[in-house]
Amino acid sequence: MKINIYYGGRGLIGDPTLYVIKRMAEVLEELNVKVDRYDLFDQKSNISKLPQTLKEADGVILASTVEWHGCGGYMAQFLDSCWFYGDKEYIKQLYMAPVVMSTTYGEKEGELDLINAWISLGGITCQGISGYAPEAAELENNETYRKLIEDAAENIYKAINRRTKNLPSSRGVVRQVTYRTLNTGYTQQETEQLSEYASDEKYVEKQKEDIKELADIFKEILGNRESEDGAIPAAFQAHFKPKAGTDLKYKISMKDAGKSLTLRVEGKELVTGYGEAVNPDMELELERETLTQITEGRGTFNGSFLNGKIISRGEMANLRLLDELFPFMEDLLKGGKQ
Repeated sequence: MKINIYYGGRGLIGDPTLYVIKRMAEVLEELNVKVDRYDLFDQKSNISKLPQTLKEADGVILASTVEWHGCGGYMAQFLDSCWFYGDKEYIKQLYMAPVVMSTTYGEKEGELDLINAWISLGGITCQGISGYAPEAAELENNETYRKLIEDAAENIYKAINRRTKNLPSSRGVVRQVTYRTLNTGYTQQETEQLSEYASDEKYVEKQKEDIKELADIFKEILGNRESEDGAIPAAFQAHFKPKAGTDLKYKISMKDAGKSLTLRVEGKELVTGYGEAVNPDMELELERETLTQITEGRGTFNGSFLNGKIISRGEMANLRLLDELFPFMEDLLKGGKQ
């Protein structure tokens, strides 16, 4: 037996869904089930191709985290791709179990959404698991919760192994009607090439002109912002004080700028850049102005955290270490690097 797990969360430290599917995978492997896991955030450029992997499985687990409203995000993209490019004949015999954990509220709604989506695709559903946990530690440290997760994994195995049957659903009829009008038989690339707008040269040319006009309007505004963004990584490089044996990845999110700075520290090596950090050891969330003040030596990471200007996720020791690795204020006071 083979079960594919599709994780639609963001891969954040402490995500309770990650702990649940990890424990489930361990239980299923103990039952001689081959388990493949697909992290959709890591496969975002290939999500439209992932429905092809369904053909390798006897069952799937759709796992997602509700952080504010619904599953959404990468999971929604994956289900959209299953609708447009998945093999419906194969999905008809494919079992799906939902795993939805909420760090706020709405896990039951999220679970129902996944069930309804899978039924609309024509697949078969079996009982999964859902619940609320603001941090994975609340599940890890509770023997009762761990047992519930293990039992859920065993029930999924039994349902797929026994080919449990469900009564017909009205959504199956809706799927047949709606998909008949949508299914053209084209691949994703052919669909895009044959798009009414993509094949209209005048429309495409007009879009290009509009984009160029908008780019010219905001060029000066964005130019100033880009200059500031470039100065921040340069400041970290200039003030870097290596510590032997350090191997950490930091993600610093500027919530008002919509950007994340990644710091990768390996001994004497430092790599900086903007973009998503996969499985960082420490996450910080702050305003751009707060980060600018720190890099200019007018504040510290620890001080800003104590003043409520930084929200952190991860071990506090790693937060305190930032001020040792990048002593901006100390260098300023010594009249060192500016």
